[in-house]
Amino acid sequence: MITGIILAAVVVGIVGILIGVFLGVASEKFKVEVDEREVLVREELPGNNCGGCGYAGCDALAKAIAAGEAAVDACPVGGAAVAEKIGAIMGVSGGKAEKKVAFVKCKGTCDKAQVKYNYFGIDDCRKITAVPGNGPKACTYGCMGYGSCVKACAFDAIHVVDGVAVVDKEKCVACGKCVAACPNNLIELVPYKANHLVQCNSHDKGKEVKEKCQAGCIGCTLCTRQCEFDAIHMDNNVAVIDYEKCTNCGKCAEKCPVKVIV
Repeated sequence: MITGIILAAVVVGIVGILIGVFLGVASEKFKVEVDEREVLVREELPGNNCGGCGYAGCDALAKAIAAGEAAVDACPVGGAAVAEKIGAIMGVSGGKAEKKVAFVKCKGTCDKAQVKYNYFGIDDCRKITAVPGNGPKACTYGCMGYGSCVKACAFDAIHVVDGVAVVDKEKCVACGKCVAACPNNLIELVPYKANHLVQCNSHDKGKEVKEKCQAGCIGCTLCTRQCEFDAIHMDNNVAVIDYEKCTNCGKCAEKCPVKVIV
């Protein structure tokens, strides 16, 4: 009986050794070469896996950067700091990355926006576009307030407050999910340092805007005449700021009669 036990142990030992040798040979034969720079780049990426860069997570972005298929400043979450580190790894400049945040171009809260009818139904902005008049609010360009953007955000950075979506700049990672979720294209990514933004998206003319919302751009052009840096222009009846030219002097906001530049 003892001989049988010893024999069994020897057989198990030999099988274990053979399997170990086989796995060792197989690992060498079939191993996938990984670019060392890919590993280093991945270590610098924040790991949010938000997809804001256009790739399926940080692993995919690291691989693309290492292969030269993506820019070193492609990560919107990491911003300039991460871009500089990745640039050093890749031996290139860190680019012109800067921290960005989402911004909702609507100020039509419940006390300011006119309502056409009372709505009782599904709380989803994208589905509400199918109901008469694109929803109950008189302004068809404004925030519907039913939170499709809130559901899309994985970082708890956007909430509906008094009928309008509001972004928490400190929580926002600029992944762009809320931008894609808004059916009215109300949300855009803007520089974190931008202090003056036009909180309206209506393309109606002044009289129509006043009839629908107390906080809409009326297209008076006073803001454009105040800017010394050619940083604000009218685009289809609504003021638009060029953030690369804007110096945050605040003159446009001071002259805005409806205080829609915030």
